[in-house]
Amino acid sequence: MASTSERVAGMTSPAPIEPLAGLADALFQRMGVDGVYARTALYTGLVEHLEAYITRQREPEVEVLRFPPVMSRHQLEKSGYLKSFPNLLGCVCAMHGSEASIRQAVERHESGGEWTSALSASDLVLSPAACYPVYPIVAARGPLPAGGSQFDIEADVFRHEPSRSLDRLQSFRMREFVRIGSAGEIVEFRERWMAKAPLLALDLGLPFTLEVANDPFFGRVGQMMAVSQRQQALKFELLIPYFDGATPTACMSFNYHREHFGNVWGIRDVQGELAHTSCVAFGVDRLAVALFAVHGLDFGAWPAVTRAALAL
Repeated sequence: MASTSERVAGMTSPAPIEPLAGLADALFQRMGVDGVYARTALYTGLVEHLEAYITRQREPEVEVLRFPPVMSRHQLEKSGYLKSFPNLLGCVCAMHGSEASIRQAVERHESGGEWTSALSASDLVLSPAACYPVYPIVAARGPLPAGGSQFDIEADVFRHEPSRSLDRLQSFRMREFVRIGSAGEIVEFRERWMAKAPLLALDLGLPFTLEVANDPFFGRVGQMMAVSQRQQALKFELLIPYFDGATPTACMSFNYHREHFGNVWGIRDVQGELAHTSCVAFGVDRLAVALFAVHGLDFGAWPAVTRAALAL
């Protein structure tokens, strides 16, 4: 008869439990693809309160724009996205050609064949970040007004990084405050928001750190771009651990693009200099999941300061 230690050694270890698994059914309904979910009433109710809280943080002179989940392929190409993050991009494809060729593709599918070979790229891509469409809009208006421009923008965005983790959705909502102006105006804007962000995290009762970061640039050249971005401290992130021992998740970012978009789109400030740009990005879904992960599903048990901030 095998000893106890031998029996234990021969047992199959249980699969590790995903710490956020207990939240999933209350917040989301699966849709057959990792990282793409329907939102429940509990979840969308909190997001409405969170959005209202973010709205209260913006300055009164900000222009509000809400973008669809798609944008011009040409504009994204011109912005340089393909050089930096081609692996994350989703392109909208459609059936082009004659009625007969489209019907042939449909018939192939109905007979068990492959129909997607009939697709070709359209003039649309899935927006990978909320702010990209705003720069050509500003450029079309001509020179910036005195004091520059500020925007409150939002879009449902897409990044091709399938994951079963609730903090890594493929399709998610991004809210951004964008500042366009002189270098001095942009630096002041970002520094002010970096000082304000910890106060927001305290309002929401969320543990956090604020750290220099880099974007997930693609390939070997991207590695050098990431090093340069860190050395120049062009990007900071507000990182929140969803549970004890978790790798913190970036839930807000503070990005200084310098004159990149000003140069791409020919945006100039009131002095005629290339405009600088910056954005403060709120990962709305990441913040919502963080709130449920840290505080639980019962709003009544949440800290009083958080319920007050969110008007729950």
